[in-house]
Amino acid sequence: MGAASSETAALRECRSREQPEIPPGTKCPGEESTWLSIEVTLELVLEAAASKGRGAGAERVSMGDHLEKGQHALLNEGDENEMEIFGYRTQGCKKALCLIGSIFSLGILPLVFYWRPAWHVWANCVPCSLQEADVVLLKTTDEFKIYSWKRVMWISLSALNRTSGLTPDHPLITDEEYIINRAIRKPDLKVRYIKVQKIRYVWNNLEGQFQKIGSLEDWLSSAKIHQKFGLGLTSEEQEIRRLICGPNAIDVEITPIWKLLVKEVLNPFYIFQLFSVCLWFSEDYKEYALAIILMSVISIALTVYDLRQQSVKLHHLVESHNSITVSVCERKAGVQDLESRLLVPGDLLILTGSRVQMPCDAILIDGSCVVDEGMLTGESIPVTKTPLSQMASSAPWKMQTEADPRRHVLFCGTEVIQARAAGSGSVRAVVLQTGFNTAKGDLVRSILYPKPMNFKLYRDAIRFLLCLVGTATIGMIYTLCVYVLSGEPPEEVVRKALDVITIAVPPALPAALTTGIIYAQRRLKKKGIFCISPQRINVCGQLNLVCFDKTGTLTRGGLDPWGVVPCDQNGFQAVHCFASGKALPQGPLCAAMATCHSLILLDGAIQGDPLDLKMFEATKWVPGEGLVILRQFPFSSALQRMTVIVQEMGGARLAFMKGAPERVASFCQPDTVPSSFISELQIYTTQGFRVIALAYKKLESDCPATALMREKVESDLVFLGLLILENRLKEETKPVLEELISARIRTVMITGDNLQTAITVARKSGMVSEGQKIILVEANEATGSSSASISWKLVEEKKQIPSGNQDNYINIREEVPDNGREGSYHFALSGKSFQVISQNFSSLLPKILINGTIFARMSPGQKSSLVEEFQKLDYFVGMCGDGANDCGALKMAHVGISLSEQEASVASPFTSKTPNIECVPHLIKEGRAALVTSFCMFKYMALYSMIQYVGVLLLYWETNSLSNYQFLFQDLAITTLIGVTMNLNGANPKLVPFRPAGRLISPPLLLSVILNILLSLAMHIVGFVLVQKQPWYLMELHSACPTRNDSILAITTSPHVPEKTRSNSTFASFENTTIWFLGTINCIIVALVFSKGKPFRQPTYTNYIFVLVLILQMGLCLFILFADIPDLHRRLDLLCTPVLWRVYILVMISSNFVVSLAVEETIIENRALWLAVKRCFGYQSKSQYRIWQRNLANDSSWPPLNQISYSDMQGVSYSNPVFESNEEQL
Repeated sequence: MGAASSETAALRECRSREQPEIPPGTKCPGEESTWLSIEVTLELVLEAAASKGRGAGAERVSMGDHLEKGQHALLNEGDENEMEIFGYRTQGCKKALCLIGSIFSLGILPLVFYWRPAWHVWANCVPCSLQEADVVLLKTTDEFKIYSWKRVMWISLSALNRTSGLTPDHPLITDEEYIINRAIRKPDLKVRYIKVQKIRYVWNNLEGQFQKIGSLEDWLSSAKIHQKFGLGLTSEEQEIRRLICGPNAIDVEITPIWKLLVKEVLNPFYIFQLFSVCLWFSEDYKEYALAIILMSVISIALTVYDLRQQSVKLHHLVESHNSITVSVCERKAGVQDLESRLLVPGDLLILTGSRVQMPCDAILIDGSCVVDEGMLTGESIPVTKTPLSQMASSAPWKMQTEADPRRHVLFCGTEVIQARAAGSGSVRAVVLQTGFNTAKGDLVRSILYPKPMNFKLYRDAIRFLLCLVGTATIGMIYTLCVYVLSGEPPEEVVRKALDVITIAVPPALPAALTTGIIYAQRRLKKKGIFCISPQRINVCGQLNLVCFDKTGTLTRGGLDPWGVVPCDQNGFQAVHCFASGKALPQGPLCAAMATCHSLILLDGAIQGDPLDLKMFEATKWVPGEGLVILRQFPFSSALQRMTVIVQEMGGARLAFMKGAPERVASFCQPDTVPSSFISELQIYTTQGFRVIALAYKKLESDCPATALMREKVESDLVFLGLLILENRLKEETKPVLEELISARIRTVMITGDNLQTAITVARKSGMVSEGQKIILVEANEATGSSSASISWKLVEEKKQIPSGNQDNYINIREEVPDNGREGSYHFALSGKSFQVISQNFSSLLPKILINGTIFARMSPGQKSSLVEEFQKLDYFVGMCGDGANDCGALKMAHVGISLSEQEASVASPFTSKTPNIECVPHLIKEGRAALVTSFCMFKYMALYSMIQYVGVLLLYWETNSLSNYQFLFQDLAITTLIGVTMNLNGANPKLVPFRPAGRLISPPLLLSVILNILLSLAMHIVGFVLVQKQPWYLMELHSACPTRNDSILAITTSPHVPEKTRSNSTFASFENTTIWFLGTINCIIVALVFSKGKPFRQPTYTNYIFVLVLILQMGLCLFILFADIPDLHRRLDLLCTPVLWRVYILVMISSNFVVSLAVEETIIENRALWLAVKRCFGYQSKSQYRIWQRNLANDSSWPPLNQISYSDMQGVSYSNPVFESNEEQL
């Protein structure tokens, strides 16, 4: 456990700060990089607009309509990582032209190709069929349409011709039954392949397509596996497979520092910084240029250091997997020890001893194993693996039985605790998958190549930057016109025009965007919530639906035996409560509880599933006393039961079964199942108890236990009774759900438990409040001539007159509730019904999901699909689970929150150390605060750049500008400090019943920015015009201060305006002084206006550092304004003005502040006003769930009750991903 926890922590640390990654197009497959920083800075925004070929938002240009025959195909069709693949052939003349272009463009063209991998291929290659291609262009089929390219590589088998006598006519080559053989081109014995995200794809010459290699074929039957691989591979087969499949290794290279450095420097943001720095040096603005260089160097150094450390940690974490010695049976040479790197699909592993780390995925074909699958499931519970039986059926081995095929598979990265041979033989397993094709390899690949995230804020950020660029373009044109007409030298004109770009796109923007997320991440860490995907913190602020697992999440993880309800021919007997302390009487019921489990005795301690352990301990049975377990049919989520064959010492042979009550009863003799079975079951499930049924039968002793078929054993059983287990709510559950519901955040329960137990927990937890009704939705598959059907029944909670200690039960009510149409109803359904509805009732699924609250008996695959269906309705979905069977849903949700610290939870963006759901409202509050902070910073940076932009363009009219020190004061002393401290506000402790705006282009935000820009523009123009109308403006002096003007009497009254800046400075002027003071102080007051407090953040006055910074900055500016210190004025290139004019400046700034604050508080932040405006203009939300809610509110026939609908009435069937059939454990 300790090792597993440390590995988990390391994995989690390695995942932090990473970005969605696609291998860069400029590298060949063997040179893929595995790491890239995930800092939520301008890098994230700019990469979305101009991707390096590695991140979210890469090239989206259409491939065009004209494709050559055989040029296009699909890779991994139907899988999550499906891609389009296009064939291209390198053309010499095109390549030469690109080389010439790279030289003449001074490296700009290769840089563009680096950011746009598709352009690189189109510029250097011509389209051709995939069979002839030497380069392939890949495009993901998801919404991101990310491009990358790969070179087609070759593997030569000619070396085997010399060592093994391998010729084109060799039987191993001519047998084209397997993909490996079909990939070998004859007669030259070569194989074409590409490597994409660590996986090899070989060219199948027979089918004409690239196919994944490194796994056994899915079509293989169990008989074929036993026949072909049961005795091992020959040495020749092993050599061929090693060459083609590659090593069985999960190699994560330690990326060289120089490569990390180059990739970081080639970020579009740093290229822009390089351009800005060069421009500033040319203008002798070296102080700020050096400051930016220093900040950039520190940022790059820290990023490269972090990336290097992450690369090293992940490398060391998986390195041990690649250096394991295993025993392999070779068909001719027998058993021999082999390094795990040399394993290939089809090798026969011999498992001996205990505590063995699996270096690959393997199918168990002989013997049994007890395995710790904590790395996969999140629960360190021993799982029993059984061998794959050799059946005569030709169906694929995964489909030969209704049981979960994973019970036969030993997964890579899991630990074999015990290997037990059948009889005198050995434990044998056939290698199924190697390298990155394995379960652990897939987990590591999910870390290296996470799915990009689509959030409107980041798309709006691109538009924000484009607006700044557009504004800069207008300013450049204006600057060119003014300076050309003024007769300025061409180099000065170009410098001034380019300078506008660096003013419009502020250098402090990336730091400002980063700090809010960093501060939120730190606050979450203090609360025990760890984040490995920082950009998702903003997404948390938009959550409006949260799904919860039940067991271990809403309720306590452990189950305590409450009692048993025995039964005999007369029906159910009196309850035996374990709390009484009386021992359970000896008999079949006690024996069933003592033997029907997967517990093992390891190192003197009983280990296994906690439920099994509690059940066994309740019997007070001593291990090995009287009964011997001969064979197990392990628990299967799909089958919802487990069975054991037991031998009594000197007695009969028995079979015991436990499982879901409904399933167990179906295997029993009808006359042994009490007539009150359903009502008795409901009595306990409606109180939130977990119920397991037990049954048994006597077996004949003349047949070996290993020869008995499961179907024969599990028939004509005798029903024994019910085991009642108590699963209480966690203390934190009800208050948290009440807080979420009061904040109008939908809560949904997704569990693998019994439906009625789930309904009771939903009521007790407050998920379904008093007065709200539950409608049970039951759907049945099509059978024979009848179509799939769906029924609707009202579930009513009624009190039961005492006959024992039961409180209530579930009753089906016939009449329609009076308030059923007011939205006060919830749908409850099982996983089976969800699957039938998804596949047969396309029009009903969204309607059900709008009010669907309780989903029971859901398999892991169904959980993921349900989350995806909610996302299709435009909900922002959070998922909170314990990591056991929730990994898929945690990854699928916008925000996944794991309450487990096992390795399986690494895929979840957030992990809580506190194992309860209190983390959910904390996360939403911090997400809302971070989102509002991001908007505040975008608004402030927009205003800051526009204030400086307007001031500079006004001064350009006089062919003047701000001096370097004036720029430096505004950029560093004002804006940078504000950007760092403005984000320190914590989250508001109260969760309000509405969310912050999720888009930058929402009307309130746009209006706020536009109005403040207009106010600043008006103030600057007024100041610029008024200063020129002052009587002292016509002085041919450096100052208008009487005390310092020796030649005050020599004021000229000539009609022309004399030159006012005959000083050492070329910038000092009254316009410059006025504009600088107005702009600088305006930057401070805008920060105060835009710093939002309630309802999503704590009030601004609680941000003591920010308030102190504003006070100091304002005090400093006022000191400079009113202090008559010549040296200070000379240093800042200012002119002394009369005190009255300084008061005028202060009045203008104060007026701007009052108007800006009034507009912000009375209009922009007036939620009631905006709601009224929406109603006035008839605006309605375009979110799918809102549209459905409005439609259902006007539908008098909804919800239907006491009706049955059939699929042939519903039109086109609903298409949905194939579900996994495995259920959550009982």
